[in-house]
Amino acid sequence: MTVRLSRIQLALFFILLCPVNIIGLWWAVGSPLVMDPNSICRKAKRLAGKQAELCQTQPEIVSEVAKGARLGVRECQYQFRYRRWNCTSHNKYFGKILQQDIRETAFVYAITAAGVTHAVTQACSMGDLLQCGCEATRNRAPPRPPLSTSGDGVKWEWGGCGDDVEFGYEKSKQFMDAKRKRGKSDIRTLIDLHNNEAGRLAVKLYMRTECKCHGLSGSCTLRTCWKKMPHFREVGDRLLERFNGASKVMGSNDGKTLIPVSQNIKPPDKQDLIYSDESPDFCLANRKTGSLGTRGRMCNSTAMDISGCDLLCCERGYREETVVFEENCLCRFHWCCVVQCKKCFVRKELSLCQ
Repeated sequence: MTVRLSRIQLALFFILLCPVNIIGLWWAVGSPLVMDPNSICRKAKRLAGKQAELCQTQPEIVSEVAKGARLGVRECQYQFRYRRWNCTSHNKYFGKILQQDIRETAFVYAITAAGVTHAVTQACSMGDLLQCGCEATRNRAPPRPPLSTSGDGVKWEWGGCGDDVEFGYEKSKQFMDAKRKRGKSDIRTLIDLHNNEAGRLAVKLYMRTECKCHGLSGSCTLRTCWKKMPHFREVGDRLLERFNGASKVMGSNDGKTLIPVSQNIKPPDKQDLIYSDESPDFCLANRKTGSLGTRGRMCNSTAMDISGCDLLCCERGYREETVVFEENCLCRFHWCCVVQCKKCFVRKELSLCQ
């Protein structure tokens, strides 16, 4: 039963993460599938109860779920652009990553759950969903004035259109956690649920307050404030920090909780990422582990960090290659409203891993 569910979870990830165009992929039972958000609902009979319910009653939310998942993968590719594993979306290799309990999988689950939370919440604020809108602020305490102002004589109130992150949080939880039921003695289940929650909290717990002044002649007799989500790049940066400090865990004796593998390590909190297996080095291509290797990857021959050729090329060395490409240059704006550019040939020196 566990194997069957994990295969469906894997197939669901591909539906959510791949772009809207048709991409060949074999479902767990061997049938080709068209990759677009509507595919999720066309295959609703293979989903869990809550996922199928969303497809039948709120298909527009499922579309935002798909957008959020792709948002998460794009951010993953940005954050890992200089690493040996660069969050490639190549379906065969990406699937192998998702089947492991390594740190990279923890990040993928977290950033995807965060992306779904962010996308659904954003759709609410933009008025794209009938089921939600701006955040309700009736029972909230009045906003506190910024530390840089005294606030004397200024009235404060909630207004504008605050982001209803609670709605996005719940829909992300409903869809992303549906396959993983709490309470089961399954270490993989507990790890995936934990990392999903860490991703959602990276959005929910870091809402910022934005305000606008109202008054005559530029005065600020009334300040209206609302809550906004953090920019998704901030979410990615925060989760990358959690990735770098991820905790290795194992199951407790009762099989229902997770504990650190070392007694000298503090138990992870809800915002930490966790994993149970060590990652491969990703130096060489290996279909079994999902590694594409780093051969042919661009590196920085002068950098000493993870983007440097020594680390990225796994000490295999690198070669210098000169490429010539065409780009727009000497662009001028002509009234109205055309920008005309010339074509220039640019020569660039690249360092490529051996």
